[in-house]
Amino acid sequence: MKKLVIALMLVAFTFSVAYAADVVTYESKKGNVTFDHKGHSDKMACDKCHEGEPAAIAVDKAGAHKDTCKTCHKTDGGPTKCNDCHKK
Repeated sequence: MKKLVIALMLVAFTFSVAYAADVVTYESKKGNVTFDHKGHSDKMACDKCHEGEPAAIAVDKAGAHKDTCKTCHKTDGGPTKCNDCHKK
């Protein structure tokens, strides 16, 4: 019984760490941008952003303001104004 409780605790801990990693903050002079991965993955398929095997995506200013974020936000009704994403 103790082994089962320990195993369940390890699974719960692993899940909580993985869930916490679902929120990524990108630093910016205009204000940090917080990306909620779970919030996005609940609304769309992985291949919308990830090509092939899902992996981390490098996001830079040009990509965020064009193909990676803003273009998708325009077509799918996400925020598009600067202060909608950039928070000081």
